[in-house]
Amino acid sequence: MDCIEVKDLTKKFIRQKKMPGLWNSLKGLFIREKIENTAVDRVSFSIGKGEIVGFLGPNGAGKTTTLKMLSGILYPTGGEAKVLGYTPWERKEDFKKKIGMVMGQKQQLLWDLPAADSFELFKELYGIEDKVFREHLDKLVKLLAVEDILNVQVRQLSLGQRMKMEIIAALIHKPVVLFLDEPTIGLDVVSQKSIRDFFRQYNKEENTTIILTSHYMQDIKELCERVIIINNGGIIYDDLLQKLMCGRANNKIITAILKEDVEKEPDFSKFGEVIEVRGKNLKIAVSSENVVAITSKIIAELHVEDISIADPEADDVVRELFKTANEEVKHD
Repeated sequence: MDCIEVKDLTKKFIRQKKMPGLWNSLKGLFIREKIENTAVDRVSFSIGKGEIVGFLGPNGAGKTTTLKMLSGILYPTGGEAKVLGYTPWERKEDFKKKIGMVMGQKQQLLWDLPAADSFELFKELYGIEDKVFREHLDKLVKLLAVEDILNVQVRQLSLGQRMKMEIIAALIHKPVVLFLDEPTIGLDVVSQKSIRDFFRQYNKEENTTIILTSHYMQDIKELCERVIIINNGGIIYDDLLQKLMCGRANNKIITAILKEDVEKEPDFSKFGEVIEVRGKNLKIAVSSENVVAITSKIIAELHVEDISIADPEADDVVRELFKTANEEVKHD
């Protein structure tokens, strides 16, 4: 049996249209035009026990909204979902004791108290036995190497240190399913790697099912074999990350560093698919069989300081997928 089963899950938000000006504000008191926005559109997927699944999409794609419905924070407009056999938005006590959530831009720790005090509070809220609590807390503290800051006021901790404490708070009751929404956002590369290493080790030891959203593709590449990609509220890919990469293995990425900034963007599309033009940097995707000819053409026609050829990175592939999906929506 899958830990998470989702069928046609949909969430629509209704907001009032606000027009500028005093007269429109007064008119709005009596006549209100409503706008419907579909944040999640008939999403379906299932996740098995112990999987770490990357949940990807651009800003506004519906990732966080989906996680909030699966954790019981939001009610859906339509569809069904089962997490560990429970309907999340019924918010049963047993269900809440079996899930955990970390949101990189939200905090659950008490700002003016040491994290250790908050952990004691969560112990009572979840009804955890003293021995179980101490053993599990010691394990988490050692894995994250935070023994020396347990009794430091949360407000005095660095961002990376606070995030580690937030992770402990989310795991203190040994959840079976863990929702991670941008857990490494804003962290330096050292802290990001430390947290990735922790989740990899924790998943291996506890077999916890994890859904991870992140804009850092390194998080996804190091932790997730499978990815679900969502765009405009709907799923556009659900399979192995490696399969997605192999499907575009016939492409190469040419990165050229020009001698001067591109003030007025010329028609670089004649060389291939333009991925990025920023300052002196030009990044283009071309088919493998044309890479030599295109590279020679770029060197001959542009003022190039340096040029390199590489296989596509995961973020390039995902960006291409978003672009293709958006173009298909425009044509429909």
